[in-house]
Amino acid sequence: MVEGCATAPVRFGHGGAFREDLKRVSDAYFERAARPRRDIAAMYLKSAVILTWFVGSWVLLVFFATRAWQGVALSMSLGLSIAAIGMGVQHDANHGGYSRRPWVNRVMGFTLDVMGVCSWLWRQKHNVIHHTYTNIRGVDFDLDFGVIARLSPEQPRLPWHRYQQYYLWFLYCFLLPKWVFHDDFVLLRGRRAGPHALPAMGRGEVALFYGWKAFFVAWSLVIPSLFHPVWQVLLFHLLAASTLGITLSSVFQLAHCADVVEFPEARADGAPIRDDWAAHQVDTTVDFAHGSPALTWFLGGLNYQVEHHLFPKVCHLHYPALASIVAETAARHGVRYRCHATLRGALASHFRHLERLGRP
Repeated sequence: MVEGCATAPVRFGHGGAFREDLKRVSDAYFERAARPRRDIAAMYLKSAVILTWFVGSWVLLVFFATRAWQGVALSMSLGLSIAAIGMGVQHDANHGGYSRRPWVNRVMGFTLDVMGVCSWLWRQKHNVIHHTYTNIRGVDFDLDFGVIARLSPEQPRLPWHRYQQYYLWFLYCFLLPKWVFHDDFVLLRGRRAGPHALPAMGRGEVALFYGWKAFFVAWSLVIPSLFHPVWQVLLFHLLAASTLGITLSSVFQLAHCADVVEFPEARADGAPIRDDWAAHQVDTTVDFAHGSPALTWFLGGLNYQVEHHLFPKVCHLHYPALASIVAETAARHGVRYRCHATLRGALASHFRHLERLGRP
């Protein structure tokens, strides 16, 4: 179970015809499915492949790369492998969708900490806040970029937002260092994520916080500096981090910051935003590129973001099969299911969203 946190007074109705019908048909699917909801052999194999990719890229980059082109290629490979870990390994594990055994989820969830990001804080911010209050104005902390960008209609428009559809792609490159060296420390110190109060971390979790940060700095910067000039280490580290940042940022933004999704507003009178919480998830989320198995493999099924929000504790290998179930059930209940046919279409939708919110 994910630790709870105090949240803004936002409510949803109980049940709902769409949610109940979706539970019925999805339970029927899992009863006849050839593999369980979690603990899937193919998922363990996929994790082994991704982790081998990561370790291999790092070893070749640090100990065998002797030419500039090799450094560039291996740094980008390293960045992509870390992105694959973030989307295809830790994401399932920290949601509890990797295994029915909590300790397995915990161990595999530590792959996020290896990359320098605190998994305990991630679970609070992502699982509890974002997944519960998806795209709700002023409540979903993932929409808050401060003065840098305007991602939601209630946020104030500043003059430079007129160009955010251009400059944000560059800033996405700095996701990892911002996350590792700034965001986590701000959350730890302030114990708040936007309007949400976070629970206090225990001493053990605090020790893990600093221990994993030190481990990340050791493997990513200190050890490479023993074999290469520091300026080269910093240069290729930045290239790997930029590759990771633009990949992860783009994928997560495509699901919720697009011109086809909704941004509900919290009700001042405390009334439920939506009678059906499942319908709210479909209203505020969009899929893309269902027809690309290779992209689905690399993205850890996050191009099936609707299915992920409806079934966060189910292994992502089930998402393609669940997509047709969700789409058919949504159609029966008049809920609009959104999916871009291609990655290019999803990127264009995100660009249009940024452009629209940046205009006077």
